[in-house]
Amino acid sequence: MSDHFSRLEEGVRSAAEIIRNSKQGAVLSGAGISTPSGIPDFRSQDTGLWSADDPMEVASLLSFRYRPEAFFDWMRPLAAKIRSAKPNPAHYGLAQMQQAGFLQTIITQNIDGLHQRAGSTNVLEVHGSMNTLTCIGCFRQFSSEPYIDPYIDQRAVPYCPECGKILKPDLILFGEQMPALTWLKAQEASRKCDLMIVAGSSLEVLPAAGLPMRAIENGGHLIIINHSTTYLDMRADVVFHEDLAVVLPLITERIFRE
Repeated sequence: MSDHFSRLEEGVRSAAEIIRNSKQGAVLSGAGISTPSGIPDFRSQDTGLWSADDPMEVASLLSFRYRPEAFFDWMRPLAAKIRSAKPNPAHYGLAQMQQAGFLQTIITQNIDGLHQRAGSTNVLEVHGSMNTLTCIGCFRQFSSEPYIDPYIDQRAVPYCPECGKILKPDLILFGEQMPALTWLKAQEASRKCDLMIVAGSSLEVLPAAGLPMRAIENGGHLIIINHSTTYLDMRADVVFHEDLAVVLPLITERIFRE
């Protein structure tokens, strides 16, 4: 048995034991949980979305106000990937843990809705969602469903049927405030949890990156599963620098096997 396999097996055993003993578990998920589903992350060198584009030019609130067409042109390929993506075993593993009562809250930095499609509930989307759009003129909110196919397939920019102004997807751009109520719920869940699982986040983007520290400060356990290191690796009970779509199903299987 290789040293790597032995360490992985020991980590899986320890993580499963911590999760089985948790009564108020929470998850903070990032882009790394969705890359196995074909959705690119933002910060990976060479392959991340920001390796080719300046976020302040295409995905800031200021640039959207003056050049919304540039945002929609940049967003279209990502929106197409999100539309075709399916939840992967990591999403399903977390949903199974939640349905069994080990996890209560899923806090996600992602906008793809894959947690919900895998069966998770109480999902707090701190960076917003593509499921709705809001008019920049009259501020009415609309479901994105009738607009997404024309936008992707016919390059049609969405306009408000009431006042004719552009509809902005309800995802959080640079320079835009996070959804206040959702953020308050995420902070509360982080303070109250006895376990936090970081799933696919490099913990580099504030303020969400500070949520696991709230859990630690209040005596909660911390499990980190992420390809790259994070600033909290030394504080975590268990750390995996592995593929989430492999590790989380192993942990899930171990939880329900014993």
